[in-house]
Order: sequence, then structure tokens, then C-alpha cells
Amino acid sequence: MTSTEKDEKNASLSRTLQGIGVSPGIVAARVVVLKRQTMRAGWYHLPAEHIEKEVERFSGAINAAVEELVQVREKLAGDLADALSIIDSHLLMLKDRMILERTKVIIRRNNVNAEWALAQALNEIKERFDRINDVYLKERYADIKHVADRVFGLLAGREHDPLIEGDEPVILVANDFSPEDTLRMQAGNVQGFLSEKGGTTSHTAIVARSLSLPAVVGIEHATSIFATGDLIVIDGGTGRVILHPAPAEIQHGQENDRRNRALAGELDRYIHLASETVDGYAVRLSANIEMREELPAVLRYGSEGIGLFRSEFDYFHGRRPPTEEQLLATYRQLLETMAPHPVTVRTLDVGGDKFLNRFPGNKAWLDRERNPALGLRSIRFSLYERDLFRIQLRALLRASVYGRLRILLPLISAPIELRQVRTILQALMAELEKEGQPFAADVEVGMMVEVPSAVVMADIFAAEVDFFAIGTNDLIQYSLAIDRGNQYVAHLYDPFHPAVLRMIKQTVDAGHACNIPVSLCGEMAGDPLCAPVLMGLGLDELSMRPAVIPRIKRLLRHARSNELQQLSKQILQCPDSDQVREFLAAALPNFYPKDFYQS
Repeated sequence: MTSTEKDEKNASLSRTLQGIGVSPGIVAARVVVLKRQTMRAGWYHLPAEHIEKEVERFSGAINAAVEELVQVREKLAGDLADALSIIDSHLLMLKDRMILERTKVIIRRNNVNAEWALAQALNEIKERFDRINDVYLKERYADIKHVADRVFGLLAGREHDPLIEGDEPVILVANDFSPEDTLRMQAGNVQGFLSEKGGTTSHTAIVARSLSLPAVVGIEHATSIFATGDLIVIDGGTGRVILHPAPAEIQHGQENDRRNRALAGELDRYIHLASETVDGYAVRLSANIEMREELPAVLRYGSEGIGLFRSEFDYFHGRRPPTEEQLLATYRQLLETMAPHPVTVRTLDVGGDKFLNRFPGNKAWLDRERNPALGLRSIRFSLYERDLFRIQLRALLRASVYGRLRILLPLISAPIELRQVRTILQALMAELEKEGQPFAADVEVGMMVEVPSAVVMADIFAAEVDFFAIGTNDLIQYSLAIDRGNQYVAHLYDPFHPAVLRMIKQTVDAGHACNIPVSLCGEMAGDPLCAPVLMGLGLDELSMRPAVIPRIKRLLRHARSNELQQLSKQILQCPDSDQVREFLAAALPNFYPKDFYQS
């Protein structure tokens, strides 16, 4: 039986699976399933005279890993800013003390082999990342694990095998892929990939988008469901995967993909245009970042500021919290680079129990919390551990003279929290003035709106802050009682739930009634399907991954504000998310015929 005859026979067994679309594009090809062995770190004791040789062996593996990544970087096109910054971050991870020096300490202290020592250092790092509340930052542990796996392989003497051999177009399926795996796909016959692990904000997903490589993640048991040779269609925009598709489904997908790719080629010319509608309604389009190394991408894609700087990353480089001077250096670079545009720095957003307990000699020691998402985290933790909070706020105030700073307070749920922060800021300003340290007295202070109480009391809060920033990632989870990291309920996480849309509108209205701007910095901001709705709801700013800014700007510049407002008004009347999507599927092709198409 020929492959074509086999496909026709299998079409009767067609099956559709739903994953998470992380890189748009529709492609049909045969599957190659990669089942990789897990790197295991066995323990063995070493005599004292062999310890320094073992340290040298580990250092050699680190140097070899660095050389491999440098070679990957040199092959990248200069316009792949996102991918370049990710490779640079991986190079920094290899040199980070928590990997490099900590592993050497464990080898020497325990007289053990490098593999086991690296595994212990990795476990310590994982414990640190487990205490982070921000989903985006939590996914950065996957990068550290990918980097460590590279070193494990070199220690074991394994060569870096090619992902796939042969010339036939294929879709790769695996448990997970590293960003470097994804970069290697561009030189071969890989048409797309799907994996069991991953998320929309993972660095692997970001690289896939920068390469325009269709990708779907979050397909549980994918390596068992699919077999090498199966014909599938993946839609990296919707997350839809069709196993054994009918010929008509393949043709329909390919036609839609051609339209999408033609549109992508037009986006560069929007980078430096104003972010406003046809009738002059302006919406600031800003970037979400976590490290200084991402600044080139922010500039490359025409961001009008940093709408969310996740400040947690500076706290995870060593075994001590960063000093005021170290934080000042980070914030100063951000402000000087982005001036005159605003830079919004979110104060430390971590879970307190795991955070404090990992720093040796810390005065406070907290019992492990049973439910850290509802515990001592974010602003609650900062107000509990005030010495740590004061250091960060002092660094921010001192940096404020280098540009337009906005301080963003996470997880505010009661007005008393805002007033306590204001009192601390006033005391610090008096302290700095006495020391002769310059600072901007008019620094804007805003709050994240990410819990239901903040929405219900938005009119009260609006009188006490300079701006609102809606954090939809947490707002959706807290409002719908959904843990996005729980595979059994993650599918219920729904940005189009009517309750979510109404809470956004309520917050915008409350902010505007007090003449303060309202931004949104969750994943919804960079979703082309969500953005027109958000613009119509009256948001003043949308903050997103840098690379998607041109696409959202194009949508904004091809619309009229009254049309977007009418669209959102009708959306708010829908009783459930299915009707919201049906309405958008019918309406958006009329507004944006090149961007959306009728199914």
C-alpha cells in the first residue's frame, strides 16, 4: 500500500487534539517522534587526589558548552534579536555562580563526581524558581535545565546528534525542545514541531516565533499518541492538531497559512509608525522583559517603553540578595536606554517561604506554606521583609533621575497596603535627601490589578495611585479558580470568559473616572485575537513581548476607535466564551480582511 493510499484509509480515523499554539503557521507533514534518554547523574566517591582533576573535567565541559553556543550564535541572522538575546542568556547561565562555582564547591566538599554535583546544584536552583509566582519567570528554569543537560551530555562524552536526517519535510514531536534545538530546525527540513511540555512564554516558543516555525505545545502523551510516519496538520496559531487529516483539511490549512505568511512580510514597515487608529486614537504599545539583555529586542521592534520589567531575575544569580548598587545599575541602564519613554518596574514578586529560606544567614525563617499562591507573596512579602524592600525602593528612587520611572506594586488587595508603601517611600525620600542622593520626587506609583478585590474596589484604589496595570495572567487564575500549571484544569484558563472581560472594562472605567491611565500587561495584550477587543475596552497601553508589537500596531492602525468600541460593547453582552469567539470569528474578518479569515 502506498503512503497516499494509507493516508486515505487513515482519514476515516481522523482525530483532532487541542494544545497550546505558541508560534503561528499551519503546516501538514509526516511525524518524526524523538524519544530522548533522560540524563542521569549517578554518584560515586573520589579519592582526595582526584578532586582537582574532576573540577578540571567539569570546567572543560562548561567551556565546551560555551563554545557550542557561541557557534550557534555566530550562525544566526542579525535580525533575529529575540533568538540572539536568548542564546546570550544561556551563555550567562553557564558562567553563573549558581551553576559554575556551586558545582565546584559540591565536588570539593563531598569528594564526588561532577555529574552528581551538577545535579545537586540544579536542584538548589529549581527550589529557588519554585518560589516564583510569575508564570513567565517560572518557565526560565526550563532554560537552565536545557543548559545543564548540554553539560551533562558533554560530561558523558555524548556528541550533539542532529535532530533529524533526510530530506523529507517533517514535523518533530518530543517531550520538550530547547531553544537551541529550535534554532537547529531552521537549517533542515523541519516544518514545525509539537511537544508535551512548554508554554507560550517559554524561550523555545519565542525562538519558534522569531523563525516563523509553526509550533504547538502542551499535548499530553504526544510521544505515545503520534507515531513516526503519521500524517498530521498543526495550527500554531490556535493550537489545533489533526491526526490523519482528510485532503480537504490539508488544503484549507495550506491556503490559510499562505495568507498569514504574506501578511507577516508587511510587518516591518509598521515598526516605527505611530501606534494609533485611523482616526487618531492612540494606544501605547510597550514591552514586557525580565533582563537587561533583552533591550536590543525592545528597540528593534519599536516599543514605546517598558510596560513591565520583572525585577525578580536579579535576585536569582547568587546566594545573597542583590545589593542596592547592583539593582541601581540594572534600573539605570533600563531608564537611560529607553528615555524619554517610560520604564515600569514591578517590585519583587515572589513567594516568601521559599525565598527567604534559601539565603544563608537570613534573619527570618518561614514555615513552608501549604498554599503559597494565597500566602505571603508579592507585596505582602515585601511589607513583611521590609529591609529587602527598602533596598529595592532606594535603588529605584536613585535610578529615577535617569529617565521616566514608574514603580508597579504587585498583588495589591487592600488600600492599607498602598498606604504602607507610600509611608516607606516618603521615609526613603527623606533619607536620600539627607544623604544628598538625587532622586525624582514625582515618581509614578501604580498597582497591579490581578485579584478580584482590586477590581471590585477599583474606584477606591484609583484615587490612591498614578496608574493601573491589569495583570490578566493572575487575574484569570484567581477569578476562575484555575491553576494554569495543573494539566487537568489548564484548559479552563480562558481570557474570553465574560467575567474576565467585564472586570477589565470595570477597571478601565474606574481608572478613567479618576483620570489615571490603565495598561494591560498579560498575554492577552499580544494576542491578535484579543487586542482589538482590549483596544475597544478603552485601555491606554498594551504591554507584550517585543516581537509581536508590529503585528498589534498594524491592527491598531487599520481600525477606527468607534468601530472597536462598538465591537467590545457587543462582546460584553455575550454570556459565554464560546459565543465571544463565534462573534469575533464573524466580525474580525470584516475589520481586518488580511489578518483574519472566515473558517
